[in-house]
Amino acid sequence: MSVKDNYERWLNHPNLDAKLKEELLSMDDKQINDAFYTNVEFGTAGMRGVLGAGTNRINIHTIRKANEGFAKYIIDNGEQACKKGVAIGYDNRHMSKEFAYDSASVLASHNITCYVFESLRPTPELSFAVRQLNCFGGIMITASHNPKEYNGYKLYDEKGCQLVPHLAAKVVDNVNAITDELAIKPELTDEQKALIHVIGKDIDEIYYENVLSIQLNPDVDKSKVKFVFSPEHGTSAIPVKTLFERVGYNIIPVEEQMTPDPDFSNTPTPNPEERKAYDLALEYAKKYDANVILVCDPDADRMGVAVKDKDDLHVLTGNQSGAVLIEYIFSQLKAKGKLPANGVMFNTVVTGDLGEKIADYYGVETEKTLTGFKFIGEKVAKYEVSHEKEYVFGYEESYGSLIKPFVRDKDAPQACLMLAEAACYYNEQGKTLWDVLNDLYARLGYYDESQTSISLAGEEGAKKIKEIIANLRKDRLTAINGVEVVGWEDYGTFEKMKDGKVVELTGFTKSEVLKYYLADGSWIAIRPSGTEPKMKIYYCVKGSSIADAKEKASHYQTYMKEVTA
Repeated sequence: MSVKDNYERWLNHPNLDAKLKEELLSMDDKQINDAFYTNVEFGTAGMRGVLGAGTNRINIHTIRKANEGFAKYIIDNGEQACKKGVAIGYDNRHMSKEFAYDSASVLASHNITCYVFESLRPTPELSFAVRQLNCFGGIMITASHNPKEYNGYKLYDEKGCQLVPHLAAKVVDNVNAITDELAIKPELTDEQKALIHVIGKDIDEIYYENVLSIQLNPDVDKSKVKFVFSPEHGTSAIPVKTLFERVGYNIIPVEEQMTPDPDFSNTPTPNPEERKAYDLALEYAKKYDANVILVCDPDADRMGVAVKDKDDLHVLTGNQSGAVLIEYIFSQLKAKGKLPANGVMFNTVVTGDLGEKIADYYGVETEKTLTGFKFIGEKVAKYEVSHEKEYVFGYEESYGSLIKPFVRDKDAPQACLMLAEAACYYNEQGKTLWDVLNDLYARLGYYDESQTSISLAGEEGAKKIKEIIANLRKDRLTAINGVEVVGWEDYGTFEKMKDGKVVELTGFTKSEVLKYYLADGSWIAIRPSGTEPKMKIYYCVKGSSIADAKEKASHYQTYMKEVTA
């Protein structure tokens, strides 16, 4: 069906939402093309897109289409799956609550039990609720750290893990078989309405108890460290503040950002990967002479950190905050005789090397996965059954980590609590978290672990991203900025080059990721974002000092910018 035909189909459909019809009538040709040239697709974290009218947008009709496909997937797994049902959570974004309760209606119309949170909750608590309620699956309505124009839809399995590709593919096949998403209009009988249950504080309290169980030194002196905290108008406001107050940490909320505002009115960006997200928190930290800043993204799966060193405040990368957490957790487990002999840590193929060096130091194995925490959750489930290895930690470079796997997704409340404990513990030793990080560099090597991105929106942008990957695959880079490429991995063709030979790359599902290993011990990876219209380039650059690593990274970034132009 052409873009024009699809547009006309929507415009003239009797079930079209009235506000969406107004939007369609106001569109010009370019806007119509962008809204209908494709269907909004599942990426590394489910279905995510701009709110609005069209098949390439997040709206009540595309959400219903997704739910219809998920309902068939549940039904295909039998009557027991329908009875166990689905837990549903949502964040602070525009239409999140409406989408959540409409999702429950679509599923209930197929006689599937639903448990919907009474108000916004963090993504990790939704994952927890799936497990706690023994559900067959879960739905989280969120666009995570994306700008205010976005919303999204994430699916979970019975273990509270996001659906991995082979399971998501079954849902996608069901969704793609639906030819008229606007015809989906659930009307429930009284019996079906009774299948929808509202949940809330009962789950909160059990989740809080589990988060508090991660503490390694609960009696650490908390009186001398001040924490500035911002939820960026999102779902972490209540849980993080509650947890910190119960334990006795000195928390200073960024009051302007504590309200669940879908427009993110008091922050330039809700993404802790961007320096602007810390602007107001940095002002608070200077005003109150705080030691640490903790910033969570709207659905509370990511934690950004800034730490004080003398009179300066340093915003850490996800690799750096991950390294500090790994050092603290592993060192304390070892000191207490609790570090397992068969311990395993998970991170991704684009996560920097420092965390793995720390794990090696403590005798913990590191396993790599593709980007997307669902792959880490899948590994956790595997070893939970086989007992071959024991989970110790999992993290991504994009500020997401999981300390204890009673949740199977990134968990910012856990990360905030553990980082706060680490800050207080090291403060008793006369150290800041910045000191800890620099001690790690001195002990294990100096790395600049950074990321750049190229925004490429719309149909032309999507074509450009595919073109960049195709060109790099066709003409393999043999040197980057004059430094020899000594190996590469192509996760799209399942090939790798090592010791001059091209061999099979195994252990991963297909993904458009290219990774280059350089003669100086550095590596560079490139991949399309699974959540935004961007091409991302990751750098792990090794140097003789931090200054040297940063200088080399700058040259590599300039070179890669030219290569991908």
